[in-house]
Formats: sequence, structure tokens, C-alpha cells
Amino acid sequence: MYFPKTNFLLLLLACCWACGEPASAPTTSAEQPNPTNMNMTYDDYPVYVGQDLGLRYRPEASDFRLWAPSAEAVRLQLYETATGGTTLSSHPLEKAPQGLWKLQLPGDQLAKYYTFQVQIAGEWLAEVPDPYAVAVGTNGQRAMVVDLAQTNPPGWEKDQRPPLAHPTDIVLYELHVRDLSLHDNSGIQNQGKFLGLTERGTQNPSGQATGLDHILDLGVTHVHLLPSFDYLSVDESRLDEPQFNWGYDPQNYNIPEGSYSTDPADGRVRIREFKQMVQTLHENGLRVILDVVYNHTGITEGSNFNQLVPGYYYRQDTSGGFSNASACGNETASDRDMMRKFMLESVEYWVREYHIDGFRFDLMGIHDIETMNRISERLAAIDSTIFVYGEGWTAGASPLPAERQALKRNTRHLQSVAAFSDDLRDGLKGSVFEHRERGFVSGQEGRDESIKFGIVAATEHPQIDYPAVNYSDAYWAPQPSQCINYVSCHDNHTLLDRLMISNPEADEAELIRMHTLAQTIVLTSQGVPFLHAGTELLRTKEGEENSYKSPDTINRLDWSRRDRYAGVFDYYRQLIQLRKNHPAFRMRSTPMIQQHLEFLDLVEPQLVGYTIRDHANGDDWSDILVLFNGRAEARKVPIPTGPWTVVLQENAVNEAGLARVTAAELELPRQSAMILMKR
Repeated sequence: MYFPKTNFLLLLLACCWACGEPASAPTTSAEQPNPTNMNMTYDDYPVYVGQDLGLRYRPEASDFRLWAPSAEAVRLQLYETATGGTTLSSHPLEKAPQGLWKLQLPGDQLAKYYTFQVQIAGEWLAEVPDPYAVAVGTNGQRAMVVDLAQTNPPGWEKDQRPPLAHPTDIVLYELHVRDLSLHDNSGIQNQGKFLGLTERGTQNPSGQATGLDHILDLGVTHVHLLPSFDYLSVDESRLDEPQFNWGYDPQNYNIPEGSYSTDPADGRVRIREFKQMVQTLHENGLRVILDVVYNHTGITEGSNFNQLVPGYYYRQDTSGGFSNASACGNETASDRDMMRKFMLESVEYWVREYHIDGFRFDLMGIHDIETMNRISERLAAIDSTIFVYGEGWTAGASPLPAERQALKRNTRHLQSVAAFSDDLRDGLKGSVFEHRERGFVSGQEGRDESIKFGIVAATEHPQIDYPAVNYSDAYWAPQPSQCINYVSCHDNHTLLDRLMISNPEADEAELIRMHTLAQTIVLTSQGVPFLHAGTELLRTKEGEENSYKSPDTINRLDWSRRDRYAGVFDYYRQLIQLRKNHPAFRMRSTPMIQQHLEFLDLVEPQLVGYTIRDHANGDDWSDILVLFNGRAEARKVPIPTGPWTVVLQENAVNEAGLARVTAAELELPRQSAMILMKR
């Protein structure tokens, strides 16, 4: 989620985003009147219970279903082309019960384009695609009649999700499709496209792996794609010109983004190429997470939702205007039946049609708890390994009462839905809103409890001093699988840039020590670790904090850094493999963590240590000792009785052993981690 830097008010609202604590408002959106009929509220609208909204194509006829209860009339406009040209024909829809309008159009309409238009109070509103449209042409202005079976790549019916035993086995890798392949040194032919993620054997000029091969070398389990549905801000008719956006401005929710395809005009191409990408990732053992933005639309009055059922899909403030917990001009009303229905059917569609393995919900705190739980239940009924997580905060006040919001602090009321831990994020590096503030790895005392809180994945643990945690005064994750631990993501500065800003006196060697210490804590903590793509290359955006529409030169991955920082990449690769090899670092339940993980009584600041005892989670190491030193000086640390075998020290990993320790204390180098074990 982004916040325009030019609007200071929005940045103030964004403080809620960092800590997940929204303001409250006195009324709920359900109490607001329907502007088209002052005698009705939106709660009076009929609910359509059928599962057939949108288009159902057959060669003999195409069936169209649209929910528009406030419309006086509805018509379908048919076109030959994705944009421009004259209307081929116009067809009125028939009104049916439950707010439904329907039309059966005889004959084969394959590859034609269409829009819906509703009449309210005698006025015809704008032509738009149906929210349930599954294909669109250039810039998403017109839906397209397609036979989805014809968009399947060869072997699609045999595509399967890679195995996943438990959510805590996940290692997430957050990636923007365009960033991966756009640099000329990527060696990737389909630059900026879905197909760029299907290419194997790509290399930078010195022969180092790039693209998909690089991700496979790193060893992550899930690729989290930044919004890859059809979004508003990139003009698909001008793809010969450089254009960039993160994509948090939804236009058509159930359709892949056209600028990532080789032909945006033909709606079938983006569908086929997205499926090819998913298929290739699955064949190589990677699952796919889709970043979804159901909390707001890219435009408000002119959106597909608002042109078909004005006002209904959005919450309103006390004056009847659009409420704005997204800080983007509107917020959707997940607590209304038909918005909830849309979200449920949309995620199910992505799973069934595109084989998506999980979802990351942008500003999840805007959604109500019931909707998120119903989403989780529906997806689990399809496949219990589908993973759901989100940002447990809002970007401003919402009329939805805080106790009903899917906030981080309400995670205990969410069923198998995880939330991001800003507690660990800012404990490690300092507040994202105070750029020069330091954290545990960069010189700030008083962050130890926030680090320990992250180590136990925000679960209940008897040794955590909760009042000393930076943002949370109690545990919020019922189980470790409901906590996403991270230190950086697409939002805000890259980790390297942030450390450079808060530690301007540090040389590169010291910055690398801070960087690797932070990611070591993330990757060895309980819960689910999350990595920002390129962090393993010490990614920089040249100090740009909010790169949501910055040039490609700022956002693209520079594959020459694979050579320059080969040691950092190798360390992160080995660290991920260490986590995979040892289930003690990914315990499956809170009671298991409470039983096996014990913190050392270390009174010095910026020093955290703990043991994981008794073959935790079936680990073949009987005991593990983990130590973190955030200070820029070496420390003498008392340790439990040995002997111990050192397996990680100063960015070196060797499970066979780097050294033996028999003394009652050891020296922990500055800004470093050490892991020791007993068999």
C-alpha cells in the first residue's frame, strides 16, 4: 500500500497504518441512506444468492447476469474492438428477483467486447465492465467474451501445488513482476512480463543466475506477487513508453494486468500468460501468493462498482460522503452482503481458474472479521494449505467499529489468517515514520523485548515483558502461523537504504553486518518469515522511500549486485536452508514454543539469547543456542553448560560445525548472530 508523499495529511493518517490502531467513528456505513432512494438504506437492498453473476459463455449463446437493484433499466453494449469503434448492437436486460438483471444473447459471441450501462433517476451512467468480468481488452474499459478453456496452456489440467506440510514451513518472497526482469543485465527476454518468470537459465553478464533461477537458488517457498490484477495507472496503449506503478489502484479484480502481457488488447493473452507463469512456478516447486486490494478502488465515483450500483459497495461517513480508511479516496464495505459475496467469489475464482496458492490482503484492517473468516473457511474447503495473510491496520479512521475490524490486535478472532508484525519490523530498524530512528541492529537500546516478541511470533510466552514491546501490550497471534515476521517490504525504504539514512557514519562493512543481523533474526524466528525481493542483493532504491510510481531505474532489480554481494546472497541462501533443515525454527503451535523455547537472562541491553531444547518439533539437534548482539562492540556472553558446536557465526553457516565451545562464556562479535547446537 502506498501513501503519496505530497500529501502531508495522508502521511499523518498513515501513522495508523504503522501501528494498526485506527480511530473510531460514531456511525456504521449500513446506517447511511441510499442516495437514489431516501426511504431505503443499503441494508434494504435485496441479496442475490445465485452463483452465476457475470458471463457464462457457450457457442450457442452467452448468458449475462448483473446485480443492480437500484437500476431502472440496464443495457449491454456490444463491440468489435477493445477500444474505439462504434457499437455493434445494444441489448436491454430483463429484470429478475433479488436485484438481478439478465440477458441471453443467442449465437457465438466469442472474442467480442461488451459493457454494461445502468439507468438511475432517468440518467444513463457510464459504460463499464461488470465487476465479475473475467477478461478485458486494453486498459480494462470493455469486458471480453472468452472461452476460458481455450486460455489454458498445455498440461494445465495436470498442474498441482507443490507440497506444503504446515504454514510455518513457508518462506515468503515479495516481488513486483516488472522489477524482476526489466534491467538489461537480467538476461531475460520477456522483460517486465508474466512470461519473464517462466524463463530458465537466464544469467547476468558474468554468468550468475538471474530471474527464476536466482529465486530457486535462494530457496524460498512462495513468490508473493505485488498486485497483478488489472489496475488503473498504467496506460496499456502506450507500453512502448516507460511506465511504472506498484498496482494498488484496482480496476478489474478478476483479471490479470494487461501491461504484464504481450498483448493487452486481446483479453485471452494475459490470462494464458498468467497461467503459464503459475504453471512454471509450480513445476519448479514454488507456490504463488497474489497481493489483493479489495479494500478500495483506484477511482471512486467512476469505478465499475459505483457506475452499476452507486454507493453500495463503499462505506460512507456521517455526512453521507465516501469514508476513506484507505487514504486513497474510498473504502469498500466488506460487511455488506454483496461486497462480501464478491470478495468470497473472487478469491475462489483465482484459486480455481488460476491455481493461486494464497492471498495477501492490502490494508486488511478495513475488512470486517466475519468476511475474512468466511474467506479463510471457503479457501480451506478447497485446499487447507492455501495461505491467507494481510496488513492488520488501516490508513485512517473507518466507520466500521474497531472490534469488528481485521486488525492485528484482533488476530485472535481470525481463523487461520496471519498478520504482519510491525513490532519486529520497527524493533529491528526503527520506526518507518522516523527515518533517522535506529533499532536493535543499528544502535538503539530498549528494543530487546520487541525482538523477543518477534522471536516467539507474537504469541503468548511467559518470558515476554509485554508493556516493553514497542506497539503491542499483549500477544496477538494465537498460533505462530498467524504472524508474518519481516524487516522490509515494497513500502518505505529498502533495508539497506534505511540503515544508510539512520547510520550515515557507517561504512559498507558495518551496514552489511546490520543488514545480515536483521535478516538472521527474521529467518530464525518462529512464525512465517517474509523477504523483500532483492534484499539478498542488498537492494537499494537510491534512498527513495515511496517508489510506487518511480522510474524503472529506481525500482528494477540490478543483477550486477549478485556479483558484488555474492557473499551476502550465499549467506541468506544458507540461512534459509538452515531453517528448512531444522524444524525447531518453525514450531507449529504456541504450546510447543512455550515448552521448548527459553530466553537467557541477559541483563545487558541490545543482547538477546535463547535456547530451543529437547528436540523441538522433532529436530535432530537436541538443543540449540541462539545469540544476537546489536551493539557495535564485541560482548562476553555467559552461556548454558556445553559442549556446544558453532554452526553459524559472522555470516558463515556450516551445520557440520565451525568450532567447538566448552567454556561457560563466549565472545559474541559486534552486530552479529551466533547459533550453536548439541546433537
